[in-house]
Amino acid sequence: MRESPRPDRLALDDPKMLPFLPMLYVAWADGVLDDVEVVTIFRKIRSDDALRIESWLDPAHPPSAGELQRMLRIVRERAARLDAPEKLDLVGLGLRIAQADGRVVDEEREALVQLVDSLGLAGTEAARQLLVSRRPARRAPEPKADFDLDALRRVLDGERGDVRRRLFALLSEDGGFQRPQDILKDDYREMVLGWCERLADAGLGGQSYAPEYGGDGDLEAFITTFENLAYFDLSLVVKFGVQYGLFGGAIQNLGTERHHRELLPRVSSLELPGCFAMTETGHGSNVNDIETTATWIAKSGEIEVHTPSAGARKDYIGNAACHGRLAVVFAQLVVGDEEHGVHAVLVPIRDDHGAVLDGVTIEDCGEKMGLNGVDNGRLAFDRVRVPRTNLLDRFASLDAEGSYTSPIASPGKRFFTMLGTLVGGRVSVGLAALSASKSALAIALRYGVRRRQFGPGGAPEIKLLDYPSHQRRLLPRLATTYALHFALAELRRDYVASDPEERRTIELDAAGLKAYATWHATDTIQACREACGGQGYLAENRFAALKADTDVFTTFEGDNTVLLLLVAKGMLSGLRQRFEGMGFVDMARWIGGQAVEALIGARAPRASESSREFLSAAFQYREEHLLATVARRLKKRLGRGLEPAQAMLECQDHLLAAAKARVENQVYCRFVAAVDKVESAPERRILATVCNLYALSRLETDRAFFMESEWLDPARAKAIRKAVLQLGGEVRTQALPLVDAFGIPEALLGAPIAR
Repeated sequence: MRESPRPDRLALDDPKMLPFLPMLYVAWADGVLDDVEVVTIFRKIRSDDALRIESWLDPAHPPSAGELQRMLRIVRERAARLDAPEKLDLVGLGLRIAQADGRVVDEEREALVQLVDSLGLAGTEAARQLLVSRRPARRAPEPKADFDLDALRRVLDGERGDVRRRLFALLSEDGGFQRPQDILKDDYREMVLGWCERLADAGLGGQSYAPEYGGDGDLEAFITTFENLAYFDLSLVVKFGVQYGLFGGAIQNLGTERHHRELLPRVSSLELPGCFAMTETGHGSNVNDIETTATWIAKSGEIEVHTPSAGARKDYIGNAACHGRLAVVFAQLVVGDEEHGVHAVLVPIRDDHGAVLDGVTIEDCGEKMGLNGVDNGRLAFDRVRVPRTNLLDRFASLDAEGSYTSPIASPGKRFFTMLGTLVGGRVSVGLAALSASKSALAIALRYGVRRRQFGPGGAPEIKLLDYPSHQRRLLPRLATTYALHFALAELRRDYVASDPEERRTIELDAAGLKAYATWHATDTIQACREACGGQGYLAENRFAALKADTDVFTTFEGDNTVLLLLVAKGMLSGLRQRFEGMGFVDMARWIGGQAVEALIGARAPRASESSREFLSAAFQYREEHLLATVARRLKKRLGRGLEPAQAMLECQDHLLAAAKARVENQVYCRFVAAVDKVESAPERRILATVCNLYALSRLETDRAFFMESEWLDPARAKAIRKAVLQLGGEVRTQALPLVDAFGIPEALLGAPIAR
């Protein structure tokens, strides 16, 4: 049944209505009219009663659905007779339609302009959308790489691309490596154990052990394998790391030849699954004060391992709940009336058939947020006695009479040397976290160029990654991932080249970069998940597993906040060493404020915000400024008689800021050094652009600091923001080649939306 128009309204096909139809349809179809707008419009047009369109602008009596459809049909039919109607705005379209019908429109022109301006519908987009019934599906191809993709991949692979390729071939071609989608915890644990056995059969378990004990003597290959297993399954990464890195690494680094000969071949083949039992329920990061005791029993010549309280039980121990048979237990060594601090002792926890041994209590930690393929458990010992030779005695030993000796006289140095295994763990965890970030970015960026949304009428929908907001969300994180790649690669080389007794020198680097890389993974995976909308929420697209499995990386192998405080304390120690070369007057002047005030009074160089001179100065200034001012704050408190520990607590926020500034400066410097080593100009050029995006995005995030310290004025701060937007646009054209250069095999990336 045809709807009857209101009697006070002009009919839609009345020639007087033609100029106004495009505007009226868009206004009502988009629901933009409200009472205030209508009052404004009436004031503009009521002076001319001849126009008589007020009744079509009454919010109390809007056009019906049928009337709106008729408006649209009339406009489209009339516009089809015009040349290039899509190039007109609503005013031009209405006037051309009327003119084509023989109407004189001088009288309506001014009223139309006023109406369109009142409604905020200026421009051609509204008219173009009105004329298009269906959006074209044309898809512009992605820009091609401005560099040699294989060459950049070789740069990223470094010198151990052979290890990477061998591992990827095994994971992709061996039918036994199939990532589960929905699996029960107990089944998952057995599957991960089976994967570890396959890796052991391929000779990957003993890569870091000496050839005489069945290994390859190649620590860098082992860390590279650990890093790249993270592209497949993170439960496997952790299980592999516990067995061969922590458990086997402790035997290798803390034991002597008899331990190596008897145990390492069985560890590398997985004949002897084991645990690394350091963390206690009541003592996480504070290893120095753990409560478990290892007491010398003179009568029997044994060591008695004991858990004195519930807080002293070993907690969250990988391999403990199901598979481990031997544990490296860290305990306070007690000989007679003397305590010698934390040492490592080998303690059997199960027999060869998997039965729990007398005096040992094992609890299953149960379901976790993630990593449910790892059998974490709790261990407690009720006066369990082991042979004296079970003490891992490279750095301290007991003879048959109970005489304690150590080649390291200083208890503090001996303690940190024994904890060298943790340094390797932090290097490896940082690399694995970065692999997870690369996977997330590869998925999100591939999806970002496939998924289209919105766009001007008459044109294809816009790719998600072509929106500046999407670029801001993902591309600075891509740049940070590249920066961390080179920073962690250098850290790995430094660690591998160092002697176990000298690894304390790189402890600060490992602590800071582990914290930075794992926090970056948590942030990046979440941003990538959001960037993929509902598709990112599907388990098959992997963000659920990546989020759940990496979340704990921020707190294991050292809580990140504690690690940054360790970095800050190291910075203060370095400052003290600088003072040792000064006279008393110079030192007092420096800390007393003259040098600090000079630093505070520094200003940014006049060089371009994207220049190396400017960026290097910014990172250096922030680190030195924060270190100098926290030193001054500490000096004031110590001068008032405050205990050093309390003074540190009161300045903790400042210490954390200084540590983060040091890490970011280090990451930038290592990225710059890596760029300079690239010989080919195209690859060097794209890496330099990514490096600048990393640096400027970091400075933009901390603009408040630079402005508060007056190193930057508001104009330069705005220039940094604009430079980030510009660089994001440049990196966007190379986004897919940049993630393709990660070289993640399709079989390992896995997510359907990334294909």
